Amino acid sequence: MKLRIGIPKGSLQEATIALFRKAGYHISVSHRSYYPLINDYQMEAMLIRAQEMAIYVENGVLDAGLTGKDWILEQGADVHEVAELVYGKEGLAPVKWVLAVPNDSPIQSVKDLEGKRISTELVNFTKNYLRKAGVRAEVMFSWGATEIKAPTLADAIVELTETGSTLRANNLRIVETLMESTTRLIANKTAWKNNWKREKIENLACLLKGSLLAEEKVGLKMNITQKNLDRIVALLPAMHTPTISPLVDKDWVALEVVIDEKVVRDIIPELKKAGATGIVEYPLNKVIP
Repeated sequence: MKLRIGIPKGSLQEATIALFRKAGYHISVSHRSYYPLINDYQMEAMLIRAQEMAIYVENGVLDAGLTGKDWILEQGADVHEVAELVYGKEGLAPVKWVLAVPNDSPIQSVKDLEGKRISTELVNFTKNYLRKAGVRAEVMFSWGATEIKAPTLADAIVELTETGSTLRANNLRIVETLMESTTRLIANKTAWKNNWKREKIENLACLLKGSLLAEEKVGLKMNITQKNLDRIVALLPAMHTPTISPLVDKDWVALEVVIDEKVVRDIIPELKKAGATGIVEYPLNKVIP
């Protein structure tokens, strides 16, 4: 038995393959094939665009796959959401679908779209959003390069953004955020009822989530005298409590802890001042809570 899993082709591809590598799954992609090799003989991988992934998982072509919550909603796919994995092309944060217009446009809110033309890849969701807002407008499917459609081909666009830099570069401003989206590991509902496949998917989810958590954390080791221990422990924003081990010299202990990477540059000088020596910072592959 094998687990058939979809890897998102396109903007999420490199980030997904890197995440799988940290989780212990090495995926080798050939430019000539949509069937990459994976170093787990119980898994078969296929490259599928994120926009289509949920439908193929729902239909059972794939047992599981990774795609955005946005595309699950867009396709109205009936799948089991196994895990939320907050990562994207450019970082570890949700992406946004925004309504954007040219900087000099008079449009200030969704209500101003009455009778207007909107270009987007997210057609169904946008239509539903407008319907709930009581706005009638023409929503046109965009085959790409959506940022250049306004104002010549459309009055407004609904586009995906992580930082907003591409919108600003094309002289567009954000009017409203329609939704935030994150990557999801999804499963076919029939496959999820299969004990072997479910366990395989759950194990994968555990390792992927642990790898993502490790992206924002580092490990610290250091040696401390017993008299300075309490003062140094008070400086550490540990996940739980630090591991403290005795050394041959009974006046000293070794301390090890996992902390957020964003604070480590500020905390290491403080640890040094408080008496810590032999401080070692090291990267983490996985952190399993």
